[in-house]
Amino acid sequence: MGAAILSDLLTQVLIPATAVVGIAFALMQWVLVSKVRLSPSEGDAAGTGKNGYSEYLIDEEEGLNDHNVVVKCAEIQSAISEGATSFLLTEYQYVGIFMAIFAALIFLFLGSVEGFSTESQPCTYSKDKTCKPALANAIFSTLSFLLGGTTSVVSGFLGMKIATYANARTTLEARKGVGKAFITAFRSGAVMGFLLAANGLLVLFLSINLFKLYYGDDWEGLFEAITGYGLGGSSMALFGRVGGGIYTKAADVGADLVGKVERNIPEDDPRNPAVIADNVGDNVGDIAGMGSDLFGSYAESSCAALVVASISSFGINHDLTAMLYPLLISSMGIIVCLITTLFATDFFEIKAVKEIEPSLKKQLIISTVLMTAGIAVVSWVALPSTFTIFNFGAQKSVKNWELFFCVAIGLWAGLVIGFVTEYYTSNAYSPVQDVADSCRTGAATNVIFGLALGYKSVIIPIFAIAVSIFVSFSLAAMYGIAVAALGMLSTIATGLAIDAYGPISDNAGGIAEMAGMSHRIRERTDALDAAGNTTAAIGKGFAIGSAALVSLALFGAFVSRAAIPSVDVLTPKVFIGLLVGAMLPYWFSAMTMKSVGSAALKMVEEVRRQFNTIPGLMEGTARPDYTNCVKISTDASIREMIPPGALVMLTPLVVGTLFGVETLSGVLAGSLVSGVQIAISASNTGGAWDNAKKYIEAGASEHARSLGPKGSDPHKAAVIGDTIGDPLKDTSGPSLNILIKLMAVESLVFAPFFATHGGLLFKLF
Repeated sequence: MGAAILSDLLTQVLIPATAVVGIAFALMQWVLVSKVRLSPSEGDAAGTGKNGYSEYLIDEEEGLNDHNVVVKCAEIQSAISEGATSFLLTEYQYVGIFMAIFAALIFLFLGSVEGFSTESQPCTYSKDKTCKPALANAIFSTLSFLLGGTTSVVSGFLGMKIATYANARTTLEARKGVGKAFITAFRSGAVMGFLLAANGLLVLFLSINLFKLYYGDDWEGLFEAITGYGLGGSSMALFGRVGGGIYTKAADVGADLVGKVERNIPEDDPRNPAVIADNVGDNVGDIAGMGSDLFGSYAESSCAALVVASISSFGINHDLTAMLYPLLISSMGIIVCLITTLFATDFFEIKAVKEIEPSLKKQLIISTVLMTAGIAVVSWVALPSTFTIFNFGAQKSVKNWELFFCVAIGLWAGLVIGFVTEYYTSNAYSPVQDVADSCRTGAATNVIFGLALGYKSVIIPIFAIAVSIFVSFSLAAMYGIAVAALGMLSTIATGLAIDAYGPISDNAGGIAEMAGMSHRIRERTDALDAAGNTTAAIGKGFAIGSAALVSLALFGAFVSRAAIPSVDVLTPKVFIGLLVGAMLPYWFSAMTMKSVGSAALKMVEEVRRQFNTIPGLMEGTARPDYTNCVKISTDASIREMIPPGALVMLTPLVVGTLFGVETLSGVLAGSLVSGVQIAISASNTGGAWDNAKKYIEAGASEHARSLGPKGSDPHKAAVIGDTIGDPLKDTSGPSLNILIKLMAVESLVFAPFFATHGGLLFKLF
């Protein structure tokens, strides 16, 4: 078979070194962003440094020496940051209780497999060898669950802190030009992207090495325990996504319906009582939620690949370099993303609004092209020329170039999904322009066109996912699918930078409006935000596509671990699971949509009450009660995130324990197939409605001007479409990809228990 070119020692040095480089690069970007001063007295050193960071900030083209604007921006930023921090800390208290309870469940369920025995037992896949006791698996799975959950929470929280640090700085830089503002927003997104990618890699690497001290040569047991890391990451992401999504959309819908439609005031007008809650929501939903979500995908795809590799020739022969191939791919991804980021911030400078979106698209293309070369190098140096991969009981012979194709096809499928998403959600193309045009005849036709667009946008991504599944499985069985998912997520640092850039720009526009800055500044931040909306949709496309591949890889690992000979759809046990599984995404979506609706109802009533009872509020002479609206969003999201979370977390436990592994395999397959479709259509429908509204507001073309201006009947119809789309694109849609991943990884973690004690109802009758 031959050995890998890269030595084990060098592998052990390269992976943590790359993670440290990623963290250092993130800190460097943060230092550059912090050079934009938020205090008038600090920025008095004149100069003409690259990207304007050492220029005298107040001496700009408009609002000359207007210190009040800077002070006002700082105050608004502080209010948003305090609101976001307060919400996340409250959310994490509840999530912490859940983590403790679920960790205890993992220990009890897995420990009871062999009656909490401390005796060594025959290995699951190699019966002639002895492995560590089930109790050890219970302890280490619990530990890795807690590690994954903590890393996920920290990733989300750091992302939020960075975003709230950068939003007002982006607003102030917009006074110098759109290029300066873009660089500030993008650099801030890069801080989050690199911190998350590097931390995820470093914690996983250290966990493997620490667990190895106990497990020694028992790699089968070691990597089975490591799957808890993915479970922890995704379970925290679920609560972050659902809770944050309910918070942000309750505020957004309330602010838009009363402010824009009823009172005819601009978006983010300081007279609107829900405006601070709306801006806080961008950070806790779109930033903290997305950060935790993509971290969960990364952790799970790595864990799925490692589990399959541990029972293949890599694990059997204790070939450490080949075993850590998934981590080496992620390490190469950090280096590639680092080079790619420099193209946006240092090599080329944006000078006009029309260059924003192409610049972000170039980030995706450059990172994909460079990463393809990077994967080829890693596959050549880290893998033996031939090896075997576990394939449902048999060992399949695979060559290293075949594994390169598996990762590469996942990477390029991600790019295809990204560009298709952009085509259907960007107002530069005909689908969104058609939706905007349908607003001429009212909100009803807008809704019909938007729904049709969402359904149609599913077609090409599903074909892309299907092709990558077929090719990667044909080449390298379930391991091929796991590394294809990893390929799609290999450029996660760039993907997150692009994704976080959107909410930061959105906040920057809100701060400009609230601080009373000129119309030209708002135009610039709106241009940044419109591009950000599309990139956010692209980010969601990546998250959903990778979730489908990750779930399938985890599903394969679960079927192997639970010793299911074959999943036969014609078996009643499997078919009933399939039907129930396909229904779960609808049940989950119903819960999250209704949660947003009921919270928005309270928000609308509160905003109306303030407009009706506070004298001088519409005239701008009285200050609204922002804190009451923040409290409504916080209370609603904390209360409403628990039932959907419980549905997802309890389904595998209940089905596996009562109905057994065959029915559970049907549930997993059903939820995967229906969840992916709903997630893509919901995200794209919402994104299209949002950008149709922005298309009319911007009035950049003759067609757009014929539908406007703000306050016209077509514009009001577009606002209604946007508010319907808000919970679709920011709550239900993005949470569904966590549902399908989380149920699969949870089933894998609990597979030993289900295989031994599951199916109680069928055993009784």
